[in-house]
Amino acid sequence: MQGHTVTTDYHDAPELAALALRLQDDDHTVRRIALLGLADLDGDAHVPLLLAALDDDAAAVRTAAARALEAFESPATVRGLARLLSDGDAGVRAAAAESLAELKLPDSARELLPFIGVDDAFVRAAVLRGVRELRVPDSFTPALAALGDADPLVRREAVTVLGFLQHPDAVDALARLAIQDPEPEVRRAAAGALGFAAAPQAILPALLAALSDQAWQVREEAATTLGKLRLRDAAPALIAALGDDWWQVRLRAARSLGRLRNPDALPALIAALDHRIGNLRKEAALALGEIGSPAALPALCEAESDSDPEVRKSVRLALQQIAAQA
Repeated sequence: MQGHTVTTDYHDAPELAALALRLQDDDHTVRRIALLGLADLDGDAHVPLLLAALDDDAAAVRTAAARALEAFESPATVRGLARLLSDGDAGVRAAAAESLAELKLPDSARELLPFIGVDDAFVRAAVLRGVRELRVPDSFTPALAALGDADPLVRREAVTVLGFLQHPDAVDALARLAIQDPEPEVRRAAAGALGFAAAPQAILPALLAALSDQAWQVREEAATTLGKLRLRDAAPALIAALGDDWWQVRLRAARSLGRLRNPDALPALIAALDHRIGNLRKEAALALGEIGSPAALPALCEAESDSDPEVRKSVRLALQQIAAQA
């Protein structure tokens, strides 16, 4: 017998009783299919069966149980899933991590955070991913400490936790990470997380440095954050970014320049109306509309015949915005 017996009486629920019986079958495929049936049931009477299946000898059964439990948040569920983060099977660990990432109740962090000190980097990253959207103050200190973790995945997840918390004491550490971390994905995440800064002028040097990063993904994120923070002193660097080798960076720079409403960006944005990438042409048109300068009217009128309907729509919006400001 490979399954685990649960003594709960299900005599008033014949379908549940039948599935519980199948969970005792010697064939792990039968047990896994029974779990899939349990996942389709209403209510939570079957949760004890799902929890018991976390200890099944078959990895496929543990995986199915972990996935089914994402919809049933409780201290016992969180503890069981956290324990599976150290399972010997990679598929089981991944399923547990995915379910933990769906946590919605802040009280779950109390059960999950103690696992953040384990030696396994996968577990540390999964714990941070599980608590990030819970926004619990208790996650601040371990997340801040995890910015120095040796594993880049852990550092990235720590950045996202701090970004959700929007704690002012994290700003300096995130700014350093945005330009100093050896892993591009961590630098990108840190540049994005800085979008909550209450004193944005203080992090302008870090974001401008990130806008010149060797990785285009970091430059793209920095351009986005500069626009979110409406840092007017970033306008020259964002105008220069309209000439970036990667159109994705140009697009975010155009969007941010629209937010800044800096008329110095007009020549570069007008030039972007002829770019081969339709999305960039669209963003350039929208940015010109936000800036609102009549000097953009001839170029926008010409762009009304653009081959891309989305670009034409953006051009019409831009023309309306400029007319409204006249």
